[in-house]
Order: sequence, then C-alpha cells, then structure tokens
Amino acid sequence: MAECDFGLVGLAVMGQNLVLNMSDHGFRVAVHNRTAARIDEFLAGPAAGRDIRGAHSLDELVSLLKKPRRVMLMIKAGSAVDAAIEQLAPLLGAGDVILDGGNSFFQDSIRRYHLLKEKGIHFIGSGISGGEIGARRGPSIMPGGAEHAWPLVKPVLQAIAAKLDDGTPCCAWMGSDGAGHFVKMVHNGIEYGYMQLIAETYHLMRDALGLSHAEMARIFREWNEGRLNSYLIEISADILAAGDEDSQPLVMKILDAAGQKGTGRWTSESALQLGIPLTLVTEAVFARALSALKDERVRAAGEIPAPSFSFDFPREQALAWLEDALYLAEIISYAQGFMLFREAAREYGWAMDFAEIANIWRAGCIIRSGLLAHIKDAFRAEAGLENLLLAPFIREQVARSGPGLREIVALGARGGIPLPAHSAALSFLDGYRSARLPANLTQAQRDYFGSHTYERVDAPRGQFFHTDWTGEGGDVTASTYTA
Repeated sequence: MAECDFGLVGLAVMGQNLVLNMSDHGFRVAVHNRTAARIDEFLAGPAAGRDIRGAHSLDELVSLLKKPRRVMLMIKAGSAVDAAIEQLAPLLGAGDVILDGGNSFFQDSIRRYHLLKEKGIHFIGSGISGGEIGARRGPSIMPGGAEHAWPLVKPVLQAIAAKLDDGTPCCAWMGSDGAGHFVKMVHNGIEYGYMQLIAETYHLMRDALGLSHAEMARIFREWNEGRLNSYLIEISADILAAGDEDSQPLVMKILDAAGQKGTGRWTSESALQLGIPLTLVTEAVFARALSALKDERVRAAGEIPAPSFSFDFPREQALAWLEDALYLAEIISYAQGFMLFREAAREYGWAMDFAEIANIWRAGCIIRSGLLAHIKDAFRAEAGLENLLLAPFIREQVARSGPGLREIVALGARGGIPLPAHSAALSFLDGYRSARLPANLTQAQRDYFGSHTYERVDAPRGQFFHTDWTGEGGDVTASTYTA
C-alpha cells in the first residue's frame, strides 16, 4: 500500500540519521539498502517502534510511496549514483522526484538533471552538511535542480534542517541543475581553508610560543566566546583538551598526514576553470598533499637546516596578533568563496541569493560561525555588492586586523613555520587592493615571445597592440584569448 511520504536509499550513518530525523518530524519513510541485512538491522535497532517501512528491492520501495513519489539517494558519489538512477528511473513516472543528497560533483548533477528531465522526472542535487550529528538533529541543506520539484520536497527538507534562533530553517533553494551541489562544494572548500588556518595557528602556538595543549584549549575556548565563534574553533578546543590513556595530549599521538575526499580539490579546479583566484582554499588543498609526504618530510628535516630565529615577543601581544590574523584570513576565505559563486552564477545561469547562502550556513553545517551573520547582512544591505571585502563592516575588520595578519605571516617566515593559508590570504588582500599590479610586464613578455598582444592604459579596453620587440618579427599576432 502506497502510504509513505518519502523514500531513502542508502542506510550508512548519514542515511540512517536523516531517516530518524524525518520520522521525528512526523514523516513516514520507506528505506532500502543494497545490503538487505542492513535494512533488517536498522528496523530492529535504531528504527524500532517507528513508522518506518523497509523495502528489500527498489520496486518494493517505489510501491510504498505516495504520488508524486520522492526518493532520496544517500550513497557514495560517482558511478553508484548513476547506477541507482538507471535502476530507479524506469520505476518512476512523470512528476516524480529523485534527490541526490550525497557529495556529488556539480557537473554530474547538471548531467543527471538533463537526463531525467527528458524522462519527465524531476532531479534535485542537494548538499547536506553537518555530519552524522547534523543529519540526526538538523543539518544545513542546499538543494538545487528542477525548480518545479522544490515545493514537493520543501516541507520535508525544511522540517529536518537546522533552525536559527528565530526558527528560520537552514535550507533554501540554491538554483537550477547543479547549483545545490556547487554550493556544497564551495562550502567544503571553505571548510578546508578554515581548518588549515586553525592548524597553522596551532602550529605557531605550539612551536613558536611554546604553549601547552591545555593553554591552547583555554585560548580557543575564549576565542569561541568572541568574534571567532564557530563550530571548528569549538571542536578544536575540545580536541586540544583531550588526553590519551597516559594523560598526554591525544592530538600529539595522531600522525600528521591529512586525508581528503576530493571536494576541496573540486573547488580549486572549478576556480581555475572560471578564472577566480581562490588562493586560500587551494593552498589548503596543497597543504594536505604536502602533509601526506610524511617520510620525505622526515628525511628533509634532517638535511635542510631551519632558520635561526628567537621568538621573544610578549605572549599576549602574539596571541592578539594570532586572533586578528585568524579572523581576517577567515574573512578573506569567504570573500574568495563568494567571488566564485558570483562567477559561477554568471557562467551557469544560476539565480543565486548570496545572503541566503550565508544565512543557511549559520547553523547545522561544519563552517557555521558568527561571521556569517555579518556576511548575510552585507549582501542584504547591498544586493549588487561586487566583493565582500568592499562591505562597510568588512572594511572595518580589514583595517583593524590587517596589522596582526602581517605580523603573523612575517613571524612564520622568520621562524621557518609554514603558513600557506595565512600567507595566501595576505597576498590576495594586497593584490586585490593594488590599483596597479606588475602584470604589465607579464603581458609585455607574452607579446615578446609569443606575439600575444597587449592593451594600453592610454587606449580603450578591448583594443589590442603588438610590438616588434627585436626588430626581426612581423605584424602577425597570435589570437587573443584567455585560458
């Protein structure tokens, strides 16, 4: 009997917790998993006593759903999603909805959107952030795709999403085809960047200031009560305070080789394709890659001498600089992320609401922070804001915190402590505020060796010139293009 409001395929941790969340809010859910034993274990365990139906085949799952049928996929991104869609599509009809809630690449979502549109089936690609706890208690949800399907899933998704203090759900429509997964991708890129910034701050505290892990945990907790309030600062304090069985800091027992699943790399690749200088996130991705070279780094440490430098700054002054540096670098990371949103919206025809994106990130997701309220306000105050760094409140923070960022980057350079994300933030800031960069020499070089032409400051934009620099060239020039 078709009695269920929603179907979900994939009963790993995220899938199970989302189903329980839906059940908490009064929705009847039918579930399916490729491994049948997991269905039975879930129904007899976490789902016991709830109005949740198990389906041991996709045919049975579809038969349990009310029309229009809504099926959510919570499975591994990539070929598994394509295989599930291929099996599901013949079982569904016009007006039904397939919602991919995994970490899929946005270009795959664009392709799937058009493929299913031809069959009359609505496709939604939705980013979901918050981990297993968020999935259970309220994540940030970023849906995009077939807009006609939004009213069909909106009641469920907004019910299970995290809520702001005023009750606003952290779930809103992001745009057509692949917009939802693009927003989640950039979220994850910013997450990479902020995690790296925090790690660099920890590195300086530990190796330059000589702070104990208990002292660092206390400082992070204090910071979390102020302008650096965020989920990642909060959990960093908890991690730094945790002891192993021998009462030594547990974090010091963890191998310094960071893993990654690819969403940060996707963000950097997309920025390169769209011509956006997403330097901070990209340095964070490379920092993880460098960390993976553990054995090489150990050898290099014994062969390449470190600089001789004494960290003799007053501790309180250094901590004030660190707080300023971390806050301003966080701002710059968001500024770059929203630059990428603006260009993607133009490229892919997405009607993105930047204030709404900032708003739904304020609770539930991994990058939730107090700063996002100011970012939301900045875009609501000026809908056509060209860059976050030009908003009045943000300009004030740049002026206030800029000196601290400069001191910290210089301190790292003198002491041989790598600060790739902080350094990228400062270099980007200085580049962005420069009315004239040395790219004029770059263009002259390109014209010298490749006849690539250049524009002149005393001529209209779009008018190109070529110089026969050696006296041996001709008038023929290379095509003008940007790659």
